[in-house]
Amino acid sequence: MTTLHDQTTTGPAVALAGVTRSYRSSSGDVRALRGVTHAFPTGTFTAIMGPSGSGKSTLLQLAAGLDSPSSGHVRVGGVALTGLDQTALTELRRATMGFVFQSYNLLDALTAYDNVALPARLAGARIERAKVLDALDRVGLRDLAGRRPAELSGGQQQRVAVARALHSRPRVLFADEPTGALDRATGRTVLDLLRDAAASGQTVVMVTHDPLAASYADEVLFLADGLVVGRLYEADAGVIAATMSELER
Repeated sequence: MTTLHDQTTTGPAVALAGVTRSYRSSSGDVRALRGVTHAFPTGTFTAIMGPSGSGKSTLLQLAAGLDSPSSGHVRVGGVALTGLDQTALTELRRATMGFVFQSYNLLDALTAYDNVALPARLAGARIERAKVLDALDRVGLRDLAGRRPAELSGGQQQRVAVARALHSRPRVLFADEPTGALDRATGRTVLDLLRDAAASGQTVVMVTHDPLAASYADEVLFLADGLVVGRLYEADAGVIAATMSELER
């Protein structure tokens, strides 16, 4: 298992150096990120928190190559994202990354089983039915493998998205509010799975507003006004909530 202390030999899974992101809106120029430098060590679980508009989702999208920085550099597994064309970016994401987003991103025409298997199928990998069903079983949905998204609740769709990310065993798993649509018990199950993924050597980067969810992470990274303003390591939910309260004043 790779730990925080192994990062000097393995290198970070994701590294941002001096990253900024600016864009124009109807109300003027917006500086979503203002020079973020941070490394996400291999085999760790990091939660990103901050007030609304602090740049959390922007940071996640830049780290995953879903958006490009205005300046600065992003590296994933040592590969610089700057300069890669869309085909190369897509191939890199397909080979190394998994995603769990608020919008689920499931294909309506596919069953839960086929949605879970899709990333491996697109990558040309052999689909092992037992492993797909195991991923669904881990989120409590094995019996619903044949249902399509419209036949599932929002929470169930989110669990299919989690199963899809777990099945592909990406080197880096990006999650944006992965427990937002789940009840507390199911949310804890998903967080346990994310923590287990990090313990097995995967790297998990999660945006959340929930101090309890963040307490499952090795590190909590706090943003405010597009800047990193604090870090906590192995903190409990109470300490995380108190830190958030200070930032929101």
